[in-house]
Amino acid sequence: MGQYTNVFEKDNLPAERSGEDVDIILARLKCVKAFERFHPSLLQQICLCGFYECLEKGITLYRQGDIGTSWYAVISGSLDVKVSETANHQDAVTICTLGIGTAFGESILDNTPRHATIVTREFSELLRIDQREFKSLWEKYRQCMAGLLAPPYGVMESGGRSTDSEYKNYSDIRNVHLPYNVPSEKILRAGKVLRDAILSRAPHMIRDRKYHLKTYRQCCVGTELVDWQMQQSSSVYSRIQAVGMWQVLLEEGVLNHVDQELTFQDKYLFYRFLEDEQEDAPLPTEEETRESDEELQDTLLLLSQVGPDAHMRMVLRKHPGQRAADDLEIIYEELLHIKALSHLSTTVKKELAGVLIFESHAKAGTVLFNQGEEGTSWYIILKGSVNVVIYGKGVVCTLHEGDDFGKLALVNDAPRAASIEDFNRILRDVEANTVRLKEHDQDVLVLEKSPSSIQTSTHGTTTTPSHYKYTVMSGAPEKILEHFLEMMRLDSHLNESALDDFVLMHCVFIPNSQLCPVLMAQYPFKQERLDYTLNNKRRVIRLVLQWASVHGDHLQEEDASLAFLEEFFVSVSDDASVIPALKDQLPELEKLVKNSVPGLTVTPIVLCPHAVLFKVYCSDHTYTTIRVTVAASVREVISAVADKLGSAEDLLLVNLSSAGGEKVVLKPNDISIFSTLSINGRLFVCPRDQLDSLTPLPEQEGPSTGSLGSFELMSSKDLAYQMTVYDWELFHCVHEHELIYHTFGRQNFKKTTANMDLFLRRFNEIQLWVITEICLCAQLSKRVQMLKKFIKIAAHCKEYKNLNSFFAIIMGMSNPAVSRLSQTWEKLPSKFKKFYSEFESLMDPSRNHRAYRLTVAKLDPPIIPFMPLLIKDMTFTHDGNKTFIDSLVNFEKMRMIANTVRIVRYCRSLPFEPSQTSKNHPDVRSYVRQLTVIDNQRTLSQLSHRLEPRRT
Repeated sequence: MGQYTNVFEKDNLPAERSGEDVDIILARLKCVKAFERFHPSLLQQICLCGFYECLEKGITLYRQGDIGTSWYAVISGSLDVKVSETANHQDAVTICTLGIGTAFGESILDNTPRHATIVTREFSELLRIDQREFKSLWEKYRQCMAGLLAPPYGVMESGGRSTDSEYKNYSDIRNVHLPYNVPSEKILRAGKVLRDAILSRAPHMIRDRKYHLKTYRQCCVGTELVDWQMQQSSSVYSRIQAVGMWQVLLEEGVLNHVDQELTFQDKYLFYRFLEDEQEDAPLPTEEETRESDEELQDTLLLLSQVGPDAHMRMVLRKHPGQRAADDLEIIYEELLHIKALSHLSTTVKKELAGVLIFESHAKAGTVLFNQGEEGTSWYIILKGSVNVVIYGKGVVCTLHEGDDFGKLALVNDAPRAASIEDFNRILRDVEANTVRLKEHDQDVLVLEKSPSSIQTSTHGTTTTPSHYKYTVMSGAPEKILEHFLEMMRLDSHLNESALDDFVLMHCVFIPNSQLCPVLMAQYPFKQERLDYTLNNKRRVIRLVLQWASVHGDHLQEEDASLAFLEEFFVSVSDDASVIPALKDQLPELEKLVKNSVPGLTVTPIVLCPHAVLFKVYCSDHTYTTIRVTVAASVREVISAVADKLGSAEDLLLVNLSSAGGEKVVLKPNDISIFSTLSINGRLFVCPRDQLDSLTPLPEQEGPSTGSLGSFELMSSKDLAYQMTVYDWELFHCVHEHELIYHTFGRQNFKKTTANMDLFLRRFNEIQLWVITEICLCAQLSKRVQMLKKFIKIAAHCKEYKNLNSFFAIIMGMSNPAVSRLSQTWEKLPSKFKKFYSEFESLMDPSRNHRAYRLTVAKLDPPIIPFMPLLIKDMTFTHDGNKTFIDSLVNFEKMRMIANTVRIVRYCRSLPFEPSQTSKNHPDVRSYVRQLTVIDNQRTLSQLSHRLEPRRT
């Protein structure tokens, strides 16, 4: 973000921003999907005149009644919109929250007072345009901006208001809220391609059919359509996915149920293509049949991308009472990624999945509810936008995809603002099924009760819960541990997920130094009831084995943990001589202690040694080499350097980027700083008065010529394979706990995340490698060949299930320094353009990267996942949920984060076996492990503009 803020902070003379500056800003804005609404020409002008603002939580941007001076758009974070009915700002009520991509402040066009007070809800980044520039943009791009601004400046058709009284029952709502009236040209064409393919490959599927003495002409059967679609493409991997793809056609009227049902079903039901609704529908020509295969694959790919959304709408249109378990799971998965719901418990989200209803309002201007009405519903925007209007003030803001509204009245029971009855019932039910264990009138353990199995009566007519299971929601650490030990099943060899959650996450709320004494105290010494004592001992032994297995080599760094293991082993050994039943667990425990806790089955070896040699540079570019631990703090590094230099001055340790302008003075308590440097970043040490004189080393600029000579001699497959081998080594070394340290802040654990830092750094390195090689290739024809080669390498990485490098390559090619090379892209063969387009679609961030998640869901391990997205998932859960609730550990949060960590474990559950067919090319192996790159976006943009100057 540093280069981005640097170019944006040329506040005094924005006109001096160069084409390279604009590209850097444009690259950042394009990462925010909501800005796709902006016309490209308008977005480019905004990059020329916009200013950057970053605000901490709780900052008031402006107050209700102020005369505005600027227009804003949210780049990151969120802001609360507060409105007061009195002159006192203290009476202001939050009516909604503005999320990423939201634009506001257009009242500056006519100098009317601000309609609301805007306050940052969290750390936020904003794009600001001053009034004079904004008015100029409005005059020049009025037509483009009308669709972005709220009325009266934006486009708003008059429309009637929908009320619940208009609909007599649920089916009426479903019928009125159909999303489409006229099929889009794209989906109309998709229907024709599918119909032609069926007629040419399986003509028997479309024929007249009889059912209950009635003939239905030219129909298909739902189950047959699903079967056929799954046979046509590997991109269709499940029947549920195929149902969603056919639902797209059904929603737009390109495929119709003979009785006008609104949902496609994988059953013996009859469906008819739109073309077959007319008599003597045309058959496909021979030419259309010959050309149909390639277009069929394109069509199936298109439908596979839009199908999940259609399937989601289909599920939400069902009456809540008719939703199957699979339907509820689909809705629940969607709710997991909606920020407005992140603070709600899993139970509440699952209950909401049963009551949410889909609404589609196709006509702009439809009023959902009026100010002052009693609140009955809470809305979440899946697609489109909603204006918030206050009487006497007009439109105060516009909400977009992912924003919610109406929640305030729902939870406060206030006028206007899931049905309130449903929501209140859910909260009542959750509380009724909550078991609270107290000590000294204080909650120490909170459990949720739910039926664990259903038992059918002898008559086979009624079902009743046979018993209940209790899930930990929150509690004191010791009480959570006691509960899991009591509930542990000794007769089961399965890895109990709840216990695994505790073992994975306990470092957050009870570190090993505190856990070890608690475990020792849980190991019973009394022999009063042998059977009871035996089972308790075996449970503690099993827990200790699992704990040591997960921690692995990391325990070697903790003297207290090793001392505990030795003490525990002695106690178990002594007991085993008296209680023979304990002897079966003793060998594993003995092996564990004797080997000083080596890496076990689920724990990878640690890549980084405990100590590293590292160069630290001085202002005159001389350097000193020091030896420190991987997790060394800045204070320890400075001390080691001072000893070497014989300096007694007060020194600073500085992270200096290749751009030179980014000098980050590191804090004394920062740790593992070596692994967090940028690709070409270097560490400098200097007195404070020399800070401004620090300059980058010449080597930090990166290469001046590309590696085309050697690169073009290597095969794409060999490059992809050797990249995968190296990436697997890095990925395999990432300890599960490093993800947790990274999410919660490694400074809170005094632990290193060096292995994960190196793996994340590798992603950036590959991305920059792609950009560097293309921008250093002066010859147009060679650049085209290079584009083709990178697309091939990406395809092979995907084939090897190396999604981390696959995404890095595609993101490198979509960087503005490469994507702007129009002459190069124009000469790329259409086949490769198609491949690139397909790969780009997998990067689509909409619906929480659904395209990527669907792709990963059908892969078997070993897999190298797209690690930045896993980090984002964990951060989303962490930011949206408190770690402690009323001084108790929020164990539901621990469970959600542990589920993400287990994705990493699943990806590595099978080893990556070197291919027998792949030759060992030492030159290729060496090349992919020593990539040289330019990591300065400005330099890359300048190189790009030299290759293909901006067209005027």
